[in-house]
Formats: sequence, structure tokens, C-alpha cells
Amino acid sequence: MSHDLYKKRMEALLSYYHKNKRLPTYEELTRVFGVKSKSAAFQYIEKFIEDDIVRKSDEGFLIATPRLYGARVLGEVRAGLPHDAEEEGLLDCISLNDLLIHEPTHTFLLKVSGDSMRDAGIMSGDMVIVNRKKQAKIGAVVVAEIDHEWTLKYLMQKGKKMFLRAANKKYPDLFPKHELRVGGVVTGVVRQYI
Repeated sequence: MSHDLYKKRMEALLSYYHKNKRLPTYEELTRVFGVKSKSAAFQYIEKFIEDDIVRKSDEGFLIATPRLYGARVLGEVRAGLPHDAEEEGLLDCISLNDLLIHEPTHTFLLKVSGDSMRDAGIMSGDMVIVNRKKQAKIGAVVVAEIDHEWTLKYLMQKGKKMFLRAANKKYPDLFPKHELRVGGVVTGVVRQYI
């Protein structure tokens, strides 16, 4: 099997996966790969299994791995002084879900509005990844309900009293008049530039 044909079949499989949110059955693979027999499709799948592109479930269904749908990690780039760029080759493939969301059943996303957390690098329009089961420690960025209103701030403590602090000096500290309840801890920030 040629490298070009292998790559073409993998791209066809990825395209199907993105469109249908699942991998094709063996019968559907003949159409996806543009081959006439299931045995020809099976040969590609066996190679993809060997290369950890897909795997089989206990029931025999095909399951995509991050090597199929994940983003490729090509190396590192300096954010300081520039240096000679060298092709470092493929280091790994990762799924952003696997990288950023460790407990999917306890995790949700919120879109940020406002600039109260800008000095923490959280800008209006960003998405924050929030874990509702993670223990909130002092200094953590949290989504909290203070006196029946929700906000995104640092969780702080003065004596025995908990309060919220913005990452922007133009906002005052927020001390609860009645109640302060943490709804989740921010574990990541996603920003789209384009």
C-alpha cells in the first residue's frame, strides 16, 4: 500500500468521522474508501489499527483514536527571542478534549463576557472550561454565585470570610451580603483568533 493511498484513505475516514460523528461500518467503508470489496477495506482498517489510528470495541465496532481526529503536536515554539526554526517532526497527536477535559461528566463550558478577568488572561469572548466537582482552593479562578448573581472571579479569603476578586483593578472586591457559593473551578481557557 502506497503512502499516498494510505493518506488518502485516512483523510476519507476522518472526513466521514467529522460529518457523521462516528466511524463507518465495514460495509460503508467500501464507499468511503472507493474500493469494491469489504476485504480491500479491511486491509486498510487492519493497517490503521496497527498504527493506532482506530481500534475495535469489545463489540467489534470501530472507534477513532486521537491519532485520527486529534491535533498533531509538531514540536515547541519559543515565545521569547526567535531562534532558527527546525522541523522537529511529529511528536504526538492529541485530542483537545483529552488534554483539557479530564472529567467530562463534571465539566461544562461558559462563554465569558466582560473584562473583569483580563489581567488573568481571560478575555471577553473566551470560553472557560469549568469543573463542578474540583475542590475550590483560595486563589483559584471560579464561577461563583454571590447574593444570587453569577460571576467569574478569583476566590479569596480574609480571616474566615470568603470573597471574590477581579483580575482588573477597576473592579472592587465582592463580599457576600448573604451567600457565596462556588459553582465550579476554571481548569482551562479556550480562545479562538480567527
